[in-house]
Amino acid sequence: MATHSEAAFNKNESDRRQSFSGIWNGELDKVFADVAKYYDRANVIASLGLLGVWLKRFVSTIDVKPGDKVLDVCAGTNVMGIALLKKQPGMDVQAIDRSQDMQQVGAERASRLGFTIKSDIGDVHQLPYPDEHFDVVTLQYASRHLGIMQVSKEIHRVLKPGGHFYHCDMLRPRNKLVENAYYIYLKFCLNLTSWLFNSDQASLDCRDYFIEALKMFYSAEELSDLMRTAGFASVEHSSIFAGMVAFHKAGKK
Repeated sequence: MATHSEAAFNKNESDRRQSFSGIWNGELDKVFADVAKYYDRANVIASLGLLGVWLKRFVSTIDVKPGDKVLDVCAGTNVMGIALLKKQPGMDVQAIDRSQDMQQVGAERASRLGFTIKSDIGDVHQLPYPDEHFDVVTLQYASRHLGIMQVSKEIHRVLKPGGHFYHCDMLRPRNKLVENAYYIYLKFCLNLTSWLFNSDQASLDCRDYFIEALKMFYSAEELSDLMRTAGFASVEHSSIFAGMVAFHKAGKK
């Protein structure tokens, strides 16, 4: 992106919607229905076993206390909700995700561990919660599949003043050499996991999409600027692996 103005972000978000709306509105539901049963194992393989390390590092940045109301956006298999309840059991955790299949796996995981995570199935672009309702909102490994400006504004709306939004995702490295190597590695991982777990046709058809979505997404610095444009204050981030993954923390005044 040439600038970090609101107009530039809106243009990029429009381009992303135009490029991917067909997949976002239909094919991804089929993909996540297929991968739900092996999603977490595939991610461990793709991360060379580092996913658990990244999760612990990300959770360590999240400030929570007993009685907090926490919203986990695009909660998937409830990895984040479970990790936060292990850190602070005395919280009220609400999950929302578009995939019933992913949340079913997540509910079973939480139940086996003795945790209660409430679940809503719906569109995170229009969160079904009142204004200033949550102390903490989290979002991880899903932003590339979203109109992230709109979702960020919705998260800002449902956060209480003084609350914080914590974000973790794969991002577009600023260094072109790193970026190109990253895409080659991701393509290899997608092909490998598709073969290992016998993915169905919908998942196979979306392999190229996962690379293209990342190419049109943001660097860590750009995402910080987007969060500021969405209304957040005190935005900070830390990157790992040359910007391939980043953690963001953004506050609401």
